[in-house]
Amino acid sequence: MNVRNIVREPTLHFLLIGIFLFLLYGRVAPESDDSRTIEVSQARIDALSQQFQAVWSRPPTEPELRGIIDAFVRDEVLYREGVAMGLDGDDPVIKRRVRQKMEVMSEESGAQLTPTDAELSDYLAKNPDKFRRPPLLSFEQVFFSGNATVADIEAQSQQALAGLNRGEPASAFGQPTMLPGGVNNQPLDLVARDFGETFADQLAQLPLNVWQGPIRSGFGAHLVRIAKREPAAMPPLAEIRTAVIREWENERRERNRAESYRAMAKNYRIVIDGKTASGVVP
Repeated sequence: MNVRNIVREPTLHFLLIGIFLFLLYGRVAPESDDSRTIEVSQARIDALSQQFQAVWSRPPTEPELRGIIDAFVRDEVLYREGVAMGLDGDDPVIKRRVRQKMEVMSEESGAQLTPTDAELSDYLAKNPDKFRRPPLLSFEQVFFSGNATVADIEAQSQQALAGLNRGEPASAFGQPTMLPGGVNNQPLDLVARDFGETFADQLAQLPLNVWQGPIRSGFGAHLVRIAKREPAAMPPLAEIRTAVIREWENERRERNRAESYRAMAKNYRIVIDGKTASGVVP
């Protein structure tokens, strides 16, 4: 049978027409899968209601719940239509959101609800600087305004020092100030926050129970008597359990996220500027 006879064969015509109709149906026929179905289950309704209650501290009313469900359906319709049109392609906002979801899933993989005391103690021993309590200071101070001349401050402070060390009250000397006249068991870093780093550093070196100065700060000059100084110390686990658990959880999430990413990245060939990269997976 030559080519002319094959072209004239009715069976071939029916076959070609069938293929054409099949392809046309695939384009115009409605989809038969679930991509055109938006199902709002009771579990989804409960979740939407809980989200509302978390924000407003009360359950939604019936009209509010209907509005929440309508908004969810609207979001689904618009999202699916946008995806069908390819609007999600190369969108940095969508990529970032998907990345965030993947990272959350990675962080929570193999999540352990409560660490044991042994795990917390081990973490505390390996990360002492995160939890070490700074030195504590208890002191009194007499303030001399920074607007005075150096000579005036020196003369006033020397006169005050003599009286203070004779036992006269601190209120009899210096100028009024919004700064506290004394602090009790305050961490050194908070002293630095209130008075300045230079002032706090000098207080860490002063002897106990003797008025000293003048000591400069960003506000002026001060006479200071250190009543008590406690060195930096590591609190027992029982006192800082909440903080240790928080840091332990953060480290676990970071570790899970990094391990999950490395495992996923191994499935990809990474090409940078036309060259296959190696060792780029952190």
